[in-house]
Amino acid sequence: MHSSLELKREVEAVQIPSGDMITLPIGMKVIITQSLGGTYTVATDFGLARIQSKDVDALGIDPEASKKEQESTSSNIPADVSDLEGQVWNQLKNVYDPEIPVNIVDLGLVYDCKVEADAEGKNRALVKMTLTAPGCGMGPTIAADAQSRIMTIEEMDDAAVELVWDPAWNQGMISVEGKMKLGMI
Repeated sequence: MHSSLELKREVEAVQIPSGDMITLPIGMKVIITQSLGGTYTVATDFGLARIQSKDVDALGIDPEASKKEQESTSSNIPADVSDLEGQVWNQLKNVYDPEIPVNIVDLGLVYDCKVEADAEGKNRALVKMTLTAPGCGMGPTIAADAQSRIMTIEEMDDAAVELVWDPAWNQGMISVEGKMKLGMI
């Protein structure tokens, strides 16, 4: 991608890889290095930062044009999921590690995804996921992105995304689709 541009307004961003919140000033020159799942990774003079989809106007990008959703299949999605669980998996396919151009489902970071209904019929998604490296400061940001994506599902009343470390992630967990995207096959 690597588009160079000037910020149209001040914008909050997440510094990569620390996960710290920073403010990028209006007029700052940035280079878009990745735009997947509606978020944008930009290179600045101070390193990489991630701008959320709600702030794409700061990049001079039409927010409606950035809302393309993925509906492709993944060999990492279990075949026996319910319709609602399938919607959760599809939303998770729009979540990306800002340094890797493959979604968290195809990276094999999502270990478990269930939807439970309580006695009142309210649906709650329960997701267990990991990261490619335990020390990654972006973990809480990626988990929060996953949770907010799940909450866009009309029938969903609550969502919990838990970061887990067992089993440890390895490249063998990447789906065929992800390996193709990364040039591994």
